Amino acid sequence: MSSTMSIWDIGIILFYFAIILWIAKWASKGNKEGSATDYFLAGKNQGWLVVGASLFASNIGSEIILGVSGAGARANMPMANFEIIASLVLILLGWVFVPFYLRTGVYTMPEFLEKRYSKACRNYLSVVSILAYVITKISLIIFAGALVFETIGVPFWTGAIITVIATGFYTVLGGLKAVIYTDMVQAVILLLGTIAVTSFGLYQLGGWSGLMSTLEVAAQTPGNPPAERFFNLWRPMSDTEYPWTGMLFGAPILGVWYWCTDQYIVQRTLSAKDESNARKGALFAGYLKLLPVFIFFIPGVIAYALLQNGEINFALDNADQALPTMITNFLPVGLKGLAIAGLLAALMSSLSSAFNSSSTLLTIDFYKQYRPNSSDKSLVRFGQLATIILVIVSLGWIPFMRALMGGGIFHYLQSVQAYISPPIAAVFLFGLFYKWINAKGAIVALWSGFIIGILRLVTEFMANEGILQVTNGTLLAYFLEINFLHFALVLFIFCALVLAFVSRFGKPKSDEELALVTFQNKKSKFKWSQDATLTVLLVVFVLVLWALFSPLGLAG
Repeated sequence: MSSTMSIWDIGIILFYFAIILWIAKWASKGNKEGSATDYFLAGKNQGWLVVGASLFASNIGSEIILGVSGAGARANMPMANFEIIASLVLILLGWVFVPFYLRTGVYTMPEFLEKRYSKACRNYLSVVSILAYVITKISLIIFAGALVFETIGVPFWTGAIITVIATGFYTVLGGLKAVIYTDMVQAVILLLGTIAVTSFGLYQLGGWSGLMSTLEVAAQTPGNPPAERFFNLWRPMSDTEYPWTGMLFGAPILGVWYWCTDQYIVQRTLSAKDESNARKGALFAGYLKLLPVFIFFIPGVIAYALLQNGEINFALDNADQALPTMITNFLPVGLKGLAIAGLLAALMSSLSSAFNSSSTLLTIDFYKQYRPNSSDKSLVRFGQLATIILVIVSLGWIPFMRALMGGGIFHYLQSVQAYISPPIAAVFLFGLFYKWINAKGAIVALWSGFIIGILRLVTEFMANEGILQVTNGTLLAYFLEINFLHFALVLFIFCALVLAFVSRFGKPKSDEELALVTFQNKKSKFKWSQDATLTVLLVVFVLVLWALFSPLGLAG
């Protein structure tokens, strides 16, 4: 197949852009002039379908697609567990966290932390969240988008700049409402594009049996992984990358931070018209998060099989290029345009969400704090300016990020999150259940956890770059050798102990102050509902997937 773009492919991509811009323009028209609620929370009147689709599309950016498909080409299926575990964590978001967020009427997660603890905790989370957006979201999404453009002949930095301008245009003008409505459309385009890639790839290999036989033949070549390794979610505890203990106990900690306490994600549920729609939206997103195994990971495996057959060519050392290479060099006319539109949809939905969330934090948690009498119009204008500044900073981080990306995009994303998420997850989670935990314990736990996490991140960067020489057997060597998921678990336990210990020496807030931000000791009868049924079914589906992709399932 030709790697050039036909007039039909270009037409499909342009049609996609036309639809997105029209949707963004339509969504923006409904906003009240200068309303901060409309700009930052989409008017707080969204239904579950819009909320759930936006949660999924915001999360599934090009960096996720390229990372998970790259994992498929490298036979690293345990990476897909992050997607499956997210389905379970979304249940926590809908049932445990959302009621508190909506009850308090907050705009941001740092604002909620101030209500539960103190202003110092709010400031901490605001700063760390914005830092996290720069190093794990905006810069990474721009980087992945530039890789997509590279595969169709556009230079890397040109692609990065195009990515920013195309997405920032409607985000700055329309706010969250424009973001979540375009997200919904982009989720459909993304699913259509990736399903097309998977279906055509399997067809060319002769179906599932053809894929498996290709993997079996390839496994006979020295250095290639055995076929069953491609479809096994679980690795032994001694595995240096993804041990089952780290996946089962460490990955959920990253999930609680990302899905339940991060502005980037939670802002979508804050836009719901009520608690029921917010919960249903979270559950709907949970079901959608089961799809990446089939529409992102398996295409990566298909790309590996096509590579073994000599039908496409890419370097396994740079397996994140597997899916774009398959799209541009293998798909027929029409499907190629649809698949690239799907990648661009994922890219733009994630980037627009990151833009809007970061501008919300900067505006509500900083600008409004120092200028409390600001008009809604000035808040919106500051949010637009903040977005532009963050984009420039994120572009500057990309060269440093590439030095940390030895294990691929997705590994970089999850490892950085493992270093910053444990203290935040501990403070949010335990703060909801235990009234005696106080602001003093929270701020000490947050800062001590942050210092340890950043120390690991910085020393890892310096060791990878050869700036720091690490001698085997030393304490520093052991510190760097701890698997990043085990590190997240240990850091979470450490922060929880600090939180509890220091809180014992301080005074908790009064019951009146904690009424809306902690669980109350009230006995209430549980009534079975449609949401409960959907929750149980989602758990069952997760268990089935875990059983299917195990040594006794397809891998056997």
